[in-house]
Amino acid sequence: MMQKCHGLRRIGSAAVDLAYVACGRFDAYFEYNLNSYDVAAGAYLVQQAGGKIMNFAGGDEFLETREVLATNSKITDEILDTIRKYF
Repeated sequence: MMQKCHGLRRIGSAAVDLAYVACGRFDAYFEYNLNSYDVAAGAYLVQQAGGKIMNFAGGDEFLETREVLATNSKITDEILDTIRKYF
């Protein structure tokens, strides 16, 4: 991912990272091995802000697969293509 972006940052909390995507501070966020309570509220914020949230395959089952990719919806396809190469 580092080769395709200007930088990676993490706050350390999935909820805060997702809130940052929702408000436009981050363009995207991805993580795996998360529990539903780690992402449920942040996922709602992303969706209400017009962003996209999915698993690494692009599906809606991010709570079941424990893989989360959230984007500002403008760069979804590019990030999905990159993530699919490694996961």
